[in-house]
Amino acid sequence: MLPFLGPMSIVHFFPATTTPSISTPNKVTPFKNLESCSTMAELKQHHAQIIKLGLASDNDVVGRVVKFCALTQSGDLNYALKVFNLLPHPDAFIYNTMFRGYLQLYLHCITLHAHMLEKSVTPNKFSFPLIIRACSIDGAVEEANQVHAQVLKLGLAQDSYCQNNLIHMYVRFNCLEEAKRVFDNLEKKDDVSWTTMISGYSHWGCVDEALGVFELMPVKNSAAWNAVIAAHVQNNRFHDAFDLFDRMRKGNVAMDNFVAASMLAACTGLGALEQGEWIHEYIRSSAIEVDPKLATTIIDMYCKCGRLDKAFEVFERLSRKGVSSWNCMIGGFAMHGKGKAAIELLKKMEEEAMVKPDYVTFVNVLAACAHSGLVEEGIYGIDPSMEHYGCLVDLLGRAGLLDEAKEVINDMPMKADVGVLGALLGACRIHGNVDMAEGIGRQVIELEPSNSGRYVLLARR
Repeated sequence: MLPFLGPMSIVHFFPATTTPSISTPNKVTPFKNLESCSTMAELKQHHAQIIKLGLASDNDVVGRVVKFCALTQSGDLNYALKVFNLLPHPDAFIYNTMFRGYLQLYLHCITLHAHMLEKSVTPNKFSFPLIIRACSIDGAVEEANQVHAQVLKLGLAQDSYCQNNLIHMYVRFNCLEEAKRVFDNLEKKDDVSWTTMISGYSHWGCVDEALGVFELMPVKNSAAWNAVIAAHVQNNRFHDAFDLFDRMRKGNVAMDNFVAASMLAACTGLGALEQGEWIHEYIRSSAIEVDPKLATTIIDMYCKCGRLDKAFEVFERLSRKGVSSWNCMIGGFAMHGKGKAAIELLKKMEEEAMVKPDYVTFVNVLAACAHSGLVEEGIYGIDPSMEHYGCLVDLLGRAGLLDEAKEVINDMPMKADVGVLGALLGACRIHGNVDMAEGIGRQVIELEPSNSGRYVLLARR
């Protein structure tokens, strides 16, 4: 038997006692009850009824129990695993449900796949995309090759869903030749196939290869145009991106928010304010949805093209400001040496915003103060909380300024918590300062003696 790790404890696969089967009409009531279920308490009541009716080994009925537990927000993956383990002969549907439930625990998906094969249950076209994704994220190259062989063996070489996931997997592994081989062997390529291959080449800096794939497309939609334009922008080939954009417009392909974001980034890279203003006006006149990413890109373009006033105007008009929008505007003030404005905006963010400042926010404020010579304001002008001190210690620690980070802790008006001390401890380990790590480590353990991770961090010094 293969051990299978549950989220809370180690659970082992084991065979269950076969429960006598009941005639099909009796399935109606539990099915109906399960469909109206909304909590685990209700689910367990219905599950008890299923067992009482003698349907505990019925894949159709129990599969719905597993599905609720594994896939709904109010479910319980541990309970799903226990129910799964009691099934004598789970089918592919139930395995696929468990794959989906465990997809964020990628190694478990791979282990579950091995168990599936051990039980002589054949994966289907719905199983493989989930298994491939698990291999992809976990970097399980050897298992991935075996899965690819199974896909071919089971006659799924032309299943676009499976093949597109294989292309994406090989791209993540930086096996571009293998990804291209899968792509080339796919007779009916859909939009996902083309854009995955284009984006894959782009990710690894192979812009010419990405363009070559794009040029082979029989019909180029907005997703493909965005993929190839983004490929050039991300690799700093801004003039080529503009040439492609002109081709797209001549082909009467409408610009969407993704293409707009890519082209605004190209304008930023070239300092092309006039073109950036034209794209911004097009966005407004075409009623393109300004999502947080696009809003940030517009603000960034104006900041870096020297129009801080326009950037702030766009920022102020946003009905919903994400943390990236706040960070971008604060960063804009920083690059223009307006430290006091950056601090004021941070205060406004903390007072009014639904989002909290993050590491990037504080780094931008520090940069703004540094550029403006406002050293004291950078540290004290914002009435720093414990979280701010944690960011500052982390910032100094990452830069290798361990003595300065320790000095910040010593000068804090309140006693440093484990978060602040832990930031310095982690930095000591990264930069190999054993003596300081031992002193800080003792303080951390005194504050949080039950956290085994602190002992491990010290042991690895």
